[in-house]
Amino acid sequence: MRLRSLVLWLGAVVLVVATATGFLIVRRGFSARDEPSWAETFLARRIRTLAVPARARNAENPLSPTPEVLAAARGHFADHCAVCHANDGSGQTTIGQNLYPKAPDMRLDDTQRLTDGELYYIIQNGIRMTGMPAWGEQGNEKDEDGWGLVHLIRRLSELTPAQLKEMEKLNPKTAHELEEERLDEEFLRGGGEPAEPAPPSPGAPSQPHRH
Repeated sequence: MRLRSLVLWLGAVVLVVATATGFLIVRRGFSARDEPSWAETFLARRIRTLAVPARARNAENPLSPTPEVLAAARGHFADHCAVCHANDGSGQTTIGQNLYPKAPDMRLDDTQRLTDGELYYIIQNGIRMTGMPAWGEQGNEKDEDGWGLVHLIRRLSELTPAQLKEMEKLNPKTAHELEEERLDEEFLRGGGEPAEPAPPSPGAPSQPHRH
């Protein structure tokens, strides 16, 4: 009886929140520039918590945060994650701030209070209806890249200026940036004054991520 009451109560809460969310969406439209309403934020966090199986939530990180593990994680983060989350995890990038919901500042409590297992599960499986993709192999509970990223996320606020500079070199580059580098290298080899690279065409894609 008690369980049934709890289920009914949760169902009622979800229904109210969903109704409020639908009303707000109709009023405000579907622009990705808006901040999510309190109702959407509440519902998204509850669903995120319920979506992670208990076994995955309680999983422990099998890796030790050695300098080698953290260095590899910084490289992986710079190449795969920084385009949305920024090298420092702040989410302050053009893409990150134009997603809906916006990329979070992962140094703050909303991310840091998640368990290691929850962070790993999100990295591996992504989050529906957001910009967060599923990076890992489905069902792989021992992906070292994923567990290394969990260690790095715990230490984003401790990154040094030198480490952030190192990560910048590993960030994916646009075709325009690659052309600039090519011209600079040609100039340094004695090829005369570097020419101004042609501006990127509208909507030109950046270099794809390696995975």
